Amino acid sequence: MSVVVIEFTTLDGIVSDPDGSGGTPLGGWAFRHGPEAVAGDKFRLGSTLDDGVLLLGRGTWQLFSRLWPNRDDPFSRRMNAVPKLVATRTLTDVSAWANSRILAGDLLDAVKRERRDVVVTGSLGVVRQLMAEDLVDEYRLLTFPTVLGSGHRLFPADTPPTELRCLAAEQIGAAVLTRYRRPSR
Repeated sequence: MSVVVIEFTTLDGIVSDPDGSGGTPLGGWAFRHGPEAVAGDKFRLGSTLDDGVLLLGRGTWQLFSRLWPNRDDPFSRRMNAVPKLVATRTLTDVSAWANSRILAGDLLDAVKRERRDVVVTGSLGVVRQLMAEDLVDEYRLLTFPTVLGSGHRLFPADTPPTELRCLAAEQIGAAVLTRYRRPSR
């Protein structure tokens, strides 16, 4: 089992509001490069979505549950079919998006018990909890040639030093997909 974090990010490490749905003044930065910049399997998840589980925080799940069920391309069918765990303390009904269920119990314990690969998309609060416990095995970052100067960063200033190994770097349209993995334990 691996925990894979996927994020849209800017050159200066900002991950907040890539699509503009958060209504921030600088939001929508990823979509300024055109819809093809973010469409499809840009993170090269492939069979991980067939065999794994998607872990989402409440806000990301709510956003995605309004978007993905209405789409019918091959990648959307995978996103709709993948089992989804929703980390929430406030939602009680996740029936709006097929194969979603509320994560029972403690987030960290549930991730440690999971037998399938876990893909976390967006959901910065969830990602930060996993990072604090050194549970993230791989980061797949789609970096756009944009500098915002402010916003939420994937790795805030107080992040402890971490050594990662670069697995790949690939230009995808205007962005670059980089894959980093922590050394084996």
